[in-house]
Amino acid sequence: MNDADFDEYTAFARELALRARVETMPRFRQGLAIDNKLAQETGDAFDPVTEADREAEKVIRSLIERRYPGHGILGEEFGEKESDGPFRWVLDPVDGTRAFICGVPSWTTLIALEVDGRQKVGVIDLPWPGEMYIGGAGGACLVSGQDKWRIAVSGETQLSRARLSTTDPRAGECFTAAEADAFIDMSERVRVTRFGLDACAYALLAAGHLDLVIEAGLQRYDAAALVPVIEQAGGVVTDWNGEPVAGDWERQIEDGGQRGRLVAAASRDLLDSALEKLREV
Repeated sequence: MNDADFDEYTAFARELALRARVETMPRFRQGLAIDNKLAQETGDAFDPVTEADREAEKVIRSLIERRYPGHGILGEEFGEKESDGPFRWVLDPVDGTRAFICGVPSWTTLIALEVDGRQKVGVIDLPWPGEMYIGGAGGACLVSGQDKWRIAVSGETQLSRARLSTTDPRAGECFTAAEADAFIDMSERVRVTRFGLDACAYALLAAGHLDLVIEAGLQRYDAAALVPVIEQAGGVVTDWNGEPVAGDWERQIEDGGQRGRLVAAASRDLLDSALEKLREV
């Protein structure tokens, strides 16, 4: 993919995120009906979805199919449209639906372009404050209205000074019991820990406000957009074994653990310190 293609795809990803805002923002804090995608399962499993999720993904998919009919698409709400070519768009129209239905403005829209399974362009859009974090052509940047500026990770190297985040530290939610124990141990080694940010945490890491994010149980559409944003900002993203978030990463289950393990860090040294503990799980 040459520079001109990079520019085109990055600009298109931004266009998709802006169009998704038209569907999500008017529905935010409007008391939408909430469906549970896990309603047919036993127990108290809860995976919420609203009209905002569905309508935003419909619009994004239609724009991609119109502009690039030969590209594949993977979205949280409507599954995968396969393609024989190397390009696939990966979408999460509302990442943080629980935040969305509670009126908490930390939810995001995630859009990524993968080429041969590797993430090349990523957008983390926070519609409520109007902040769009982009990783792609020209590095990583933050766009807000007509303003645009480069962003970079903090570069923090010491675990004892790190600012750590995860969405939910409880066993049985995002983490298994062993993973939760590992996270709690990690939280006792850092300076400060914050919860409940969903993908917003990765945007804050890319902009230098957090230093370390540790999660598990993620799907491809939860993670693909995060990788280019953080890497282009100078950070690193791997699984809990230090391997790239590529191939069938989200399907791998090792030693009884949970799939979709991810750690993002502001420096390689900080990542290595975190992995010393996480590799044991």
